[in-house]
Amino acid sequence: MDNRQAMGSWLSGPRAAAEDMGVDFGYRGQQLGLPEHGSGSVARPGRRIAALLIDWALCMLIAYGLLSGGKANAASNWALLVFLVLSLLTVGTVGFTPGKRLLGLRVVAEGGGRLSLPRVLVRTVALMIVIPAAIWDRDGRGLHDRLARAVQVRI
Repeated sequence: MDNRQAMGSWLSGPRAAAEDMGVDFGYRGQQLGLPEHGSGSVARPGRRIAALLIDWALCMLIAYGLLSGGKANAASNWALLVFLVLSLLTVGTVGFTPGKRLLGLRVVAEGGGRLSLPRVLVRTVALMIVIPAAIWDRDGRGLHDRLARAVQVRI
């Protein structure tokens, strides 16, 4: 192996290096029994992040307009509370937030079906901490979803 190949494998990351050696990781969601493409497949990170941004903008708008008294500094603190309530009510009942619905996503339990309220609470609080959402597994699920035994899928 020449140095260029070794450098390329290091830059590509451990997954690419393992795949070059013949390891088959499968597709995202295969271990969970989900399809590779289409309805019910694991949602891609771009859509999930965009849905989160839509939800956060909605929460900021509600917090600024109704709760903060027009003070921008207080709006972000109130927005966290609005986000908690919004997630508990929407994900806990219908399985998606407004942003997720607009982008065709849904949060389901690992085995399928709806998440229970305690699992939605764990997921939402972990998501509000941000760090767990930035750590993903090979199926593309954030740590907040793993803690709640949930997965975000395409509708």
